[in-house]
Amino acid sequence: MSEHTTATAIAERTADPAAALTTPTREGSGRARRLLMGLLGVLAVGAAWEAYKFLGPDDGVVVAGVRVLPRTTDIAMPHLWDIAIRMTEPVTRAEGADLLWVATAKAAAFSLGVAALSWVIGVTVGLALALLMQRLRTAESAVLPWVVLSQTVPLIALAPLVRNWGSKLSLGPISWENWMSVAVIASYLAFFPVAVGALRGLKSPDAIHADLLRSYAASWWQTLIKLRLPASVPYLLPALRLAAANAVIGTVVAEVSIGLRGGIGRMILEFAQSAAGDPPKSWAPIFGAICLGLLAAGAVALLGLALRRYRRGEEPA
Repeated sequence: MSEHTTATAIAERTADPAAALTTPTREGSGRARRLLMGLLGVLAVGAAWEAYKFLGPDDGVVVAGVRVLPRTTDIAMPHLWDIAIRMTEPVTRAEGADLLWVATAKAAAFSLGVAALSWVIGVTVGLALALLMQRLRTAESAVLPWVVLSQTVPLIALAPLVRNWGSKLSLGPISWENWMSVAVIASYLAFFPVAVGALRGLKSPDAIHADLLRSYAASWWQTLIKLRLPASVPYLLPALRLAAANAVIGTVVAEVSIGLRGGIGRMILEFAQSAAGDPPKSWAPIFGAICLGLLAAGAVALLGLALRRYRRGEEPA
């Protein structure tokens, strides 16, 4: 069991003070190495962008009449430093207009709040479904195919339905707002990896461990707390990261579909209309959406640090 393994590791560290001192150092160097590799990856993407713009044809790469790589003109693909310079300039020429990076940060913060709420809803629903399917074999046979089938329905088809349903709801003085519809639509993408990953994790303990707890007359709830939930962490953390990414993507797509103002999705649509006259401006909200995804992944990574005693290794979602 995981607790036994963890207890053994702690005992080994206590028995060997040198190992207890060197292990945190190795963990710190490992994090620094991963951070460095991440920064190098970002620089590599930027170098590939500029290399393709310098070497690629203006009309892009066309194979059998189909363009497989984009155009390299300044309108379609501006230099990265032009985008960086444009970010420090006002959004419009109107007096008092925000700098472009400030406006992008405000829109990203709004979308991040909606995405966080959708992530919480998706994780709650996903965990509830996983527990239900683990507890009742009949529920797994009945629900799991629908969980998989649900991801074949495009968000664009769901957005107007959720908005219309929500507009008819009210709870006393609280009326349904469009951002609530966006949160519900985004949670539709977020719950799926959590439901599947948590179910795999809850079913991962060996039968001998479950039999041992059963021989001690442990209840289902005690077995869940002592055995199945700790064992599900290596499966759950990748699912939570994927759910965070899905929540961000769902929020951006839902903002565009519903027409919700104030978020990064609507900003992408609005700035795209001025792409011909101001190409670097249209890329600002796109980089804002990328930063949004990185922030969401970083928040889940912090959750992983809190659960590191159960992270004996992670299984892909």
